[in-house]
Amino acid sequence: MSEITLAPGRRLSELRQQMGLSQRRVAELSGLTHSAISTIEQDKVSPAVSTLQKLLKVYGLSLSEFFSEPVVDDVPKVVIEEHELIDIGGQGVSLKLIHNGNARRTLAMLLETYEPGSTTGEKIRHQGEETGTLLEGEITLNINGQSYHLHAGQSYVIDTGNPHSFTNASTRRCCIISAHTPATF
Repeated sequence: MSEITLAPGRRLSELRQQMGLSQRRVAELSGLTHSAISTIEQDKVSPAVSTLQKLLKVYGLSLSEFFSEPVVDDVPKVVIEEHELIDIGGQGVSLKLIHNGNARRTLAMLLETYEPGSTTGEKIRHQGEETGTLLEGEITLNINGQSYHLHAGQSYVIDTGNPHSFTNASTRRCCIISAHTPATF
């Protein structure tokens, strides 16, 4: 069984053990509570993207590396089928990463879907920049304490080093296509 086929909590547990770290030490390094680490590793809860980023920072992995299948072929894929997209979202937010297995790529792309009332949660922050276009619906982008209400047809460009979040307060689904650098965030 490859690591990627494991449930996320189980995979996080294995990564922690491979590094010889206790749950308490990971809690200290990530800024999370020991009980949060335990609950996540038991797959009792699915961590928010921002929580997962904190854990992966401890393990020296990006989100895309954590969710990517190991590359067995030296030639990156050109065509990626819908079922091959890697969903790194949760709790009403689907973030489908388009990944071809090329570890040297410099750009990443997401197909994002926000169900009514969903949010990315606490503010996300990572090196790089992001640009996106709303294909349908509306979303509120909060960045650096400022809110921007966007609707279908509008685009945004942000410095992702600034704390940011996305919230769909509407009654309709919102779909966004976005690209960000670096490819590992």
